[in-house]
Amino acid sequence: MKVPASQWDRLCSVYYRAPAFRLLALMLILISLCSLALPASLVHADGGAPNLAYIAGGGKGVSVFDVAQQKVTGNIALDGDPFMLYLTLDGRFLYVAQPGLNEVSMLNTSTQQVVCSASIPGQPSLLAFDPGANLLYVAGNGASTITALAGNSCTIKKTIAVSGPVYGLATAEVGSGPNGGNGNQLWFTTANSLNVYTQPDKIQSISIPGNPQYVSIPPGATVYTATRQGTIVAVSLETLQPTPPLLTGGEFGPMDFNAYTGEIYVPDKKHNAVDVLTPMYFGNKVPQEPERVIKLDGSPQSVAITGDGNLGFFALAGGRIALFDIPGRQVSDTFAVGGNPRFIITGLYPPTTRNSPQNNANGSPIPTTTLIFLAILALLLLVILALLILLVRWRKE
Repeated sequence: MKVPASQWDRLCSVYYRAPAFRLLALMLILISLCSLALPASLVHADGGAPNLAYIAGGGKGVSVFDVAQQKVTGNIALDGDPFMLYLTLDGRFLYVAQPGLNEVSMLNTSTQQVVCSASIPGQPSLLAFDPGANLLYVAGNGASTITALAGNSCTIKKTIAVSGPVYGLATAEVGSGPNGGNGNQLWFTTANSLNVYTQPDKIQSISIPGNPQYVSIPPGATVYTATRQGTIVAVSLETLQPTPPLLTGGEFGPMDFNAYTGEIYVPDKKHNAVDVLTPMYFGNKVPQEPERVIKLDGSPQSVAITGDGNLGFFALAGGRIALFDIPGRQVSDTFAVGGNPRFIITGLYPPTTRNSPQNNANGSPIPTTTLIFLAILALLLLVILALLILLVRWRKE
């Protein structure tokens, strides 16, 4: 409905005569601008742009690489041949699998000190986190069990008996379905099969030739597994049917995926390369793989793709890491980290305040930056409410 000119004149007149109205309007503009200017880490709590990379096997145990400073800023001394890592979403805790000690340790990333350790049988070298259940799953090649730890401590919550030693581990977020049940699934490999564990305590097995090993599950409906005989196979989350091998003739390490494009990055130790796979959609024609190959001057042991999809980190044999510019499709630089890198993961700086009494649902302190964002949001809502009250009062005059 068109507002008569006389009403617009009256509104403008009230606005110019009311200092409080003008002040509230100005506050609304300023708060909106402040919200837009907030750092990406406030808005992208899912680990969008990374701050740090942690390298298992680097330096004295675990090396810490600062992405902004482009250098190693710390070396965490840990025994037990650190292998796989898991970093909590807020960057506060780092879990380290130590197969040489039959342990998994939780580190405070601010102090770089061990908070607690859990004794896990079977030379644990594999970690996978289930955010829905807040459980960290741990397994290794030396035992026919998978151990679940509480996601904010080293407390063992349960042990899952499986058919043999475990060679790969990953979780998939799924909804209801004939094969998936409700909630998340735990996928793992044993000597001759890829297996899916669902609640309550149900295991289904898919035969995979070539001794399946590492597992990667990007958003979508496809599971990827590398075999110890040098192939990559895709399996449908819906039907549990595998494809013929997508890649052959390699020696493949722990994979990662680009959450924005769905591409899979596969380190090939044998050919000093990272193979990039096209996202798979079952029901369509199986794509010709790889989509492209990234040539390197060393043997890649592991890869990590950042949450914003802009950077790839490749852990190289001989104590180096390579930074890969994903949009530019080129290696931007390599850095010495020492030791014998085996696994790499990226994430946020630790929270700026420690031991905060305010916890989230998973028991981890809420970062100060998040609290600031929430406070600005609350203030913005209050200002909008005040403006609405003033407008209602004006209309009654």
